[in-house]
Amino acid sequence: MRVAIVGAGIDGLSTAWSLTKLGHDVTLIEQGPIPHALTASADRHRMIHRAYGDADGYAQAIDEAFDSWDMLWDDLGVSHYANCGVLGISQFAGDGAEQFRMGLDRLGIDYERLDSREAARRYPFLDASTFRYAYLDHEGGALFSQRIAHDLKAWLRMRGVDIRMHTKAVAIDPHAASVHIADGSMVRADRFVVTAGAGTPQLFPELAGNFAIYRNAVAYLAPPEDLESAWSKAPAIVDIGGSSNGYVLPPIDGIGLKFGAGTLKRAVPDAQTDRHVMPGEGERLRQLFAPPLSRIDEYIVSEVTTCVSTFTADQRIFSKRIGKTLVVSACSGHGYKFGAAVGQRVAHALESGDDTALKLWLRAETV
Repeated sequence: MRVAIVGAGIDGLSTAWSLTKLGHDVTLIEQGPIPHALTASADRHRMIHRAYGDADGYAQAIDEAFDSWDMLWDDLGVSHYANCGVLGISQFAGDGAEQFRMGLDRLGIDYERLDSREAARRYPFLDASTFRYAYLDHEGGALFSQRIAHDLKAWLRMRGVDIRMHTKAVAIDPHAASVHIADGSMVRADRFVVTAGAGTPQLFPELAGNFAIYRNAVAYLAPPEDLESAWSKAPAIVDIGGSSNGYVLPPIDGIGLKFGAGTLKRAVPDAQTDRHVMPGEGERLRQLFAPPLSRIDEYIVSEVTTCVSTFTADQRIFSKRIGKTLVVSACSGHGYKFGAAVGQRVAHALESGDDTALKLWLRAETV
């Protein structure tokens, strides 16, 4: 079967990987380079964890996500995952970090609970007086997204996948399985998969009401010199507690200390809007991390990058079959960690014509 995939973020790359392994003839179309600066794959690393509060579907899918990544590492011949562990920090009752912990309890997921003094002894960058307790899940950590995209691209090329970078799709006929390219050419296939992320509403305006696009920023920081060693051995932090939805990826394998916060995201009409970094944006982000971090003013902002995420109303991964085309989109900023698993499920659904596998944890509709 000839399959064309529009969009080479992690879902598109993983779908191409899965379809190629199943023996199909794949064309991968991407409007920019791979990885593209406007996709999640362009970030240096992303977090994978089991803590999801009341979103049990996500938490229960993590085993499949880990298994799928392991299959990918086997094919690539290298693992782009660092199992540094994942820490949650609760500042007050009912905050996001505590809700994440309660989800772990409900699903029977083991973790190590630390009182504030023990947590600060183990992780000296924490101020014990500013939080109630912490908890450490020893499984989870960082996925190196840029490296994954680079090596997947190379793996696909070696297996004959037709990769067309800097090729912008401007219109898709989902029933004819054809796409018009900006240069006037056309690509036809037996089946189409669209994994265009925030670009999906432009290709399918009738689906625009299903998505909200949010712009956010992450900052890379240099910690005080005497805390560098502590940070180098630190776990990822899924939530710093309080109300900021702040998270941290530690400096690991040559990539710097990264801060991000969900409360700073704001709606934008498309992936290109406000992608510039605003003056002082990194410093404002940094200040959200005290508490629970001590000496926050001593951290130097070295780089700020912007990013976009596609959200759905129910925060479930979106899929919709239209004629010979399957449209798939991430849903909440959490989609990267499920990328390899999504690619496998989409490939099998496309091959079989049966969306049952998608319906287990992806929303699936057929028209």
